[in-house]
Amino acid sequence: MNKLFTIAKNTFIETLRQPIYGIIVVIALLLFFLSPSLAMYTMDDDNKLLRELGLSTLFLTSLFIAIFSASGAVADELENKTILTVLTKPVQRPIFVLAKFLGVFAAVALAHYICTVALLMCIRNGVLENAGDTHDRTVLVSAGVIVFGVIILSAFFNYTYDWKFSSTAMVLTAIFATLAIVFLAFIDNQWTFNPAENRINTVDVYGAILLLFAAMIIVALAVALSARFNIVVTLAGCIGIFLLGLISAYVFARSEDKYLWAKIGKYLVPDLQVFWISDAIYEGSPVPLIYVGLGASYAICYTAAILCLAIAVFQRRQVG
Repeated sequence: MNKLFTIAKNTFIETLRQPIYGIIVVIALLLFFLSPSLAMYTMDDDNKLLRELGLSTLFLTSLFIAIFSASGAVADELENKTILTVLTKPVQRPIFVLAKFLGVFAAVALAHYICTVALLMCIRNGVLENAGDTHDRTVLVSAGVIVFGVIILSAFFNYTYDWKFSSTAMVLTAIFATLAIVFLAFIDNQWTFNPAENRINTVDVYGAILLLFAAMIIVALAVALSARFNIVVTLAGCIGIFLLGLISAYVFARSEDKYLWAKIGKYLVPDLQVFWISDAIYEGSPVPLIYVGLGASYAICYTAAILCLAIAVFQRRQVG
């Protein structure tokens, strides 16, 4: 367990320090900031489109962070031969694969959490559908405090203690985001204590949790592919399976009675539509907690199967 924790912690820190990690998170936060303006031109309920745009941004952010982080964590070590210094400690190969998965997934979960808080703040502000609508100043002030607080403290720790600016900023953003969302849960837009009007919908929270489980499958898949292939193949394979998983029910389910390949594909390709609840948002339907539990069970079982396959493949991989 010591080796598992040490490798996972180092992988987590290395992932946070990757430039692509911070770039993807910053781009996602900018998209959340712009989404109320992009969703204000529909002929229906603009806020429903805002919620769906936010969940889509959240989904794609976790997808790309998972792919690039997992590829960098495993494939780079194989190409640079730095994995030899780890496996000669000795560290068993299954421990190495599991540790890499846990480290990358922890980094993805951190980015997912930050973006989820940004999504909830964006939904709280809402779309200005009428000329008389005004911005939620509590949200704007909270966002401003997060941005300036993170920049100032990250620069201070970088200058004083030589801490890496990017990784420090991500951790501080998560801390400030937690304080902000707790504040907004109890304070309304008139700066009064009114938890009943916090506009935090459990459907949005459940949707973000389900998308995190979908990201867990993608992380396991990226680790499995990067244990055998280079970054380009891993990237192409993950995106291909991601797109196929979104239309799995359409491609395989309707043909499983006629063709054997459709029946096999239905069980091999993950059905990512399980984790997408846009229909519930548009129809105003509730999402029961038991559905989240079933989605979590499906994701855990599928992830375990992929990791077992990754370990089996990596056992025969020549790394010397």
